[in-house]
Amino acid sequence: MALSSFGAYGIDLINRDRTLRVGLIGAGWYGKSDLFRLMQVATVRVVSLCDVDQRQLAQAAELVVAKQPGAKKPRTYTNYQEMLAEKDLDIVLIGSPDHWHALLAIEAMKAGAHVYLQKPISVDVLEGEALLAAARKYGSTLQIGMQRRSTPHLIEAKKNIIDTGMLGKIAHVEMWCYYHMRDTGNRPVVPVPDFFDYNQWTGPAPLREFDGIPHRRWRAFMEYGNGIVGDMCVHMLDAVRWMLGLGWPTNVSSTGGILVQKEAKANTTDTQQAVFEFDELNCFWQHRSWGTSPDPNYPWAFKIYGEKGSLTASVFSYDFESLETGEKNHKKVTYEREEYPEDLAEKGIELHTAPATRMHMLDFLAAIDQGKAPVSNLMEGHISTASCILANMALELKRPLRYDVEKRAVLKDPEATALLQRSYREGWAHPAAEFL
Repeated sequence: MALSSFGAYGIDLINRDRTLRVGLIGAGWYGKSDLFRLMQVATVRVVSLCDVDQRQLAQAAELVVAKQPGAKKPRTYTNYQEMLAEKDLDIVLIGSPDHWHALLAIEAMKAGAHVYLQKPISVDVLEGEALLAAARKYGSTLQIGMQRRSTPHLIEAKKNIIDTGMLGKIAHVEMWCYYHMRDTGNRPVVPVPDFFDYNQWTGPAPLREFDGIPHRRWRAFMEYGNGIVGDMCVHMLDAVRWMLGLGWPTNVSSTGGILVQKEAKANTTDTQQAVFEFDELNCFWQHRSWGTSPDPNYPWAFKIYGEKGSLTASVFSYDFESLETGEKNHKKVTYEREEYPEDLAEKGIELHTAPATRMHMLDFLAAIDQGKAPVSNLMEGHISTASCILANMALELKRPLRYDVEKRAVLKDPEATALLQRSYREGWAHPAAEFL
């Protein structure tokens, strides 16, 4: 393949002549989805796959072979250290649970690879700071899986509505999620199956009782992530920050808790509000994993209010309404069923996000080839991730927090500053000790 142009989305030239050697750590639902989107837009050889679930790993290997007829079957590993020790990868994709993101990304960079890292980039703020320091040391390119920045209809809304000033002065943003996504189960303790390495899966996190394979259910526990704020708010906050050119919030506050779904084992909040304060602009977050959505067309979305109108947007569409002219503009998500018919047969695929992920991958490759920052670079991922972590800390401490980036501390709050770094399980070292 020669150079290809994707200028319509701000991606000018991608060098697709060489075959990229790719590895995936975390071969579950979204890890495979990211890998398959990359395979659709670049010439790659999937060299290795890693997962602590041997059944999931074998299934992923079979799917890769089916998508690359005649290609050599990828090597499979249950230990990421053995995989990365080969040092034969150009790109490593990380689709693990959140509590592994920072550690795996750092180890992949040490092995000489560029990294596509799913959001959030970390489960505590200093993990993110250490990741930034490691990226500066090793010179790797990282693209964070906050692909709203590569979503065609949102790019259009930013360009045609936000950037042209059609909203006028913007002074208020609301973001929300009303999906019933919190695990409400209360499962009994069971033996760990032979094909699943639970100790390795847990890694640096606390070792909880085993009540079944935690695929996708791990999001119910703060030991492994940052709740619905860290899972869903991070996307919407990042999209708003990108659209409006916002950096770090000056103050973060939050209220809420487990108010309804009290019988579940889950220790993440079922109800939470957060306020991210910027200069002359506050961004408000709200989630409920119970009840109804105020707008059934936008159960997970954001709304930007300006003096001249408003913009409501989600992964599925956007709606603009002008107060001056009465103009209303509705735009739906871009699907690419005709261009990529194989999407229709892929189990578990999110068809509405596939075009955005493909565009995100192309931007990632362009950044590698041209030595530039990708659209969802590590610093942007860190700001959005850390802001959501600070919201959870503010909820726990019941007070607003102001993070000082230079000092890596919460101003005038030693107790909060101590929470910027979580304790690791014995035998695991927090990356702050090496890089900060």
